[in-house]
Amino acid sequence: MKKIVLFASGNGSNAENIILHFKNIEQIKVIAVFSNNPEAKVLDRAKSQLVATFIFNKLELLEGQVLEKLQQLQPDLIVLAGFLLKFPEAIINAFPNKVINVHPALLPKYGGKGMYGMHVHQAVLANKEKETGITIHYVNEHYDEGEFIFQKAVSIESCTTAEEIAAKIHELEMGYFPKVIEGLLK
Repeated sequence: MKKIVLFASGNGSNAENIILHFKNIEQIKVIAVFSNNPEAKVLDRAKSQLVATFIFNKLELLEGQVLEKLQQLQPDLIVLAGFLLKFPEAIINAFPNKVINVHPALLPKYGGKGMYGMHVHQAVLANKEKETGITIHYVNEHYDEGEFIFQKAVSIESCTTAEEIAAKIHELEMGYFPKVIEGLLK
């Protein structure tokens, strides 16, 4: 069986979507959700699906306790689904080509430190882009610079607010992220 560990910091709709996608696929399971936010709704979502949760702080992430726990679990893939901290090089090096992220834009545009969530959508809107999309990529030591796995564009010419753009991006993430993960693990 292939094992997935999810990292999330907030609401967790992407994480829950991934958990539900793999619920009836015997060869692949989400075995844990890790969060740096003890108040994150993702923890309730995971528990309601009977997925183990692990809460940690930034110091535990940087000093190796999170890496130790991951080494015990031996995941085949580590998926960042709305995880807001920079991922440590020690974990990336311990799990080469096994850490992936979804970014809410067509990288290399609108990537880098501070470019997440509504910040991205507001920048896309301010620059009057005609399209945006998602990029699923491997995680390396630099924000949003890992090798691309998948990109999907969507027209936003009809969008007049960042919230409308966010809704279109969310739809792409829900539709494609679990399928791309499945493709990587088969």
